[in-house]
Amino acid sequence: MTQLKMGMVGGGTGSFIGDVHRKAANIDGMITLVCGAFSSNEKKSIASAKALGISKNRAYGSFEQMIIEESKLSEDERMDFVAIVTPNHMHFPPAKMALEHGFHVICDKPVTLTLNEAIELKKIVDSSKRVFALTHNYTGYPMVKQAKAMIAKGDLGVIRKINVQYLQGWLSTAVEKTGQKQATWRVDPSKSGIGGALGDIGTHAENLAEYITGIKIEELAADLSAFGEGRVLDDDGNILLRFENGAKGIMTFSQIATGEENNLGVRIYGTKGSVEWYQENPNELVVRWLNQPKQIFTPGGNGSYPESSEYVRIPAGHPEGYLEGFATIYRSFAKELLLIKEGNTPSTLPDFPTIDDGIRGMKFIYAAVESSKNNSNWIKI
Repeated sequence: MTQLKMGMVGGGTGSFIGDVHRKAANIDGMITLVCGAFSSNEKKSIASAKALGISKNRAYGSFEQMIIEESKLSEDERMDFVAIVTPNHMHFPPAKMALEHGFHVICDKPVTLTLNEAIELKKIVDSSKRVFALTHNYTGYPMVKQAKAMIAKGDLGVIRKINVQYLQGWLSTAVEKTGQKQATWRVDPSKSGIGGALGDIGTHAENLAEYITGIKIEELAADLSAFGEGRVLDDDGNILLRFENGAKGIMTFSQIATGEENNLGVRIYGTKGSVEWYQENPNELVVRWLNQPKQIFTPGGNGSYPESSEYVRIPAGHPEGYLEGFATIYRSFAKELLLIKEGNTPSTLPDFPTIDDGIRGMKFIYAAVESSKNNSNWIKI
């Protein structure tokens, strides 16, 4: 198998999400990490590279240096793509430079710090003719793909109601004041953007609802709150949703829901049936029918659609979860890159989140903030 070569921006020693990206990229044996600018501090970057088994001459002190030096190498040696695993304010600069130097990009969400940056980045992606993927990793779960396929085939009838939630409790106390790294940048608008929990987990809920149903949110009315003392960004939100097909929905997200861990879930109701899925129990999709008994689908189990079973890596009954879902994004991205590398036509509808999903997420953030500032007025996306 041809292995793709990955360079990483951010994600040095001690980084949670950098480690997740590396593990996910490695699961299917299609990608190997060859270089990185793991920190803006050159000594830290080199130390991280050493810990990861990367040679010193492929450890860079900045993303600019990495992209320039890698572009000088032969095609057989240089990185094929860049994984960006930094806080939000450092998504756009390395993505722009990598694309302009001919490298593909996979990036954490939300796609950029601002909506204007996202729109500009789409222009760069389109003109570069390179592949850009966004790691809305929850779309990679087999049971999410099962739900999507069932709705696309009309199994549930006309979709009329969509409820989605993402509840966490890790910001119930002022952990940012203790120097907790993951918290300090997320409550800082200069690094996080105009959305707090809205951008961090609300965009996952928005993306999941639209991905599974294939129906876009058209309007919303948002009530955002900052319960944490001194916080300027939201840490809790409730949003009414109107979808383009006339369906109605409710979204609730929070990072101050005491005791919650990662309670992401979705319930979708159609005229013939409904589906229910929760990230903390990812291997069960509950389907309720109008005139039949309830069904529970599992990865690779009886009744699994090909659209779902294609992404199952191990025999039925063995749990798959967060890392495998994340790895599915990397695998789909890698397949697309290999098509291009082998001179084939790329997919017109790749099965991973793209720059367009990133722009949807940013428009969602901006609409929700505007709505909340105006007493929860309805705002079109």
